[in-house]
Amino acid sequence: MNNLTDDKRMLVYGPKSPHTDIFCFSTTRYGGCSKGNYASFNCNHYCGDAPDKVERNRELLCSLLPVHPRMLVVPHQTHDTVVKVVDEAFLRLSSEEQLKQLEGVDAMVSDMKQVCLCISTADCIPVLCYDTRQKVIAAIHAGWRGTVKRIVEKTLDKMAELYGTKGEDVQAYIGPGISLDAFEVGDEVYEAFEAAGFDMPCIARRDEKWHLDLWEANRMQLLSKGVKKENVEVAGICTYQNYTDFFSARRLGIRSGRILSGIMRM
Repeated sequence: MNNLTDDKRMLVYGPKSPHTDIFCFSTTRYGGCSKGNYASFNCNHYCGDAPDKVERNRELLCSLLPVHPRMLVVPHQTHDTVVKVVDEAFLRLSSEEQLKQLEGVDAMVSDMKQVCLCISTADCIPVLCYDTRQKVIAAIHAGWRGTVKRIVEKTLDKMAELYGTKGEDVQAYIGPGISLDAFEVGDEVYEAFEAAGFDMPCIARRDEKWHLDLWEANRMQLLSKGVKKENVEVAGICTYQNYTDFFSARRLGIRSGRILSGIMRM
């Protein structure tokens, strides 16, 4: 199960897991230096926060990890399904070229050690995966648009293509995000999921408007690729309801901080 660190800065996944060669986490709002709606532990450069504050928060985050990473890889997400491979060639690029290659990326995979793959969310769903046999990690940003386009399935397909990953060897962590109760959507969003072939009775509920369960929609994608249900850990934390602890764009506005969810081989 997930576990909040004593300083409340991070939610750590699988602390009792036998896979001690990885570290998986999601940041909270606590213990950083950002102000206002970015208060206080925002590590995202793409949401309007002061760049110096973001850098200080990132330095702090790196110091809190069990092993200091060679790099925090944080893409500029656009709710699409581009999966970026992070390898040694990528790390050798200039910082400017790295930023270019991370533009429009919503998922990343890597087999490298001490490289922390990170995605940013503030109601969207972070999904972290580890192939325990091939030693491959993935970080996936699954908002509703990415979810309906099956970004989790596409990322696992990329892992299978490049590294020979099999679903049965994957451990997966679904982090804090908006819950079924809080995620009210219009008919057009419901219809998009229905058209994409999702099992709507399992992920949708009608109150005054439709509500969708993005946690379950992404869990079902993992299972469809052979991931065992006992190997999927769901944080079960709603960002909208717990916006004082975790950033929520629906509660705080788009110009607010972001949760950083990361996975690293050590």
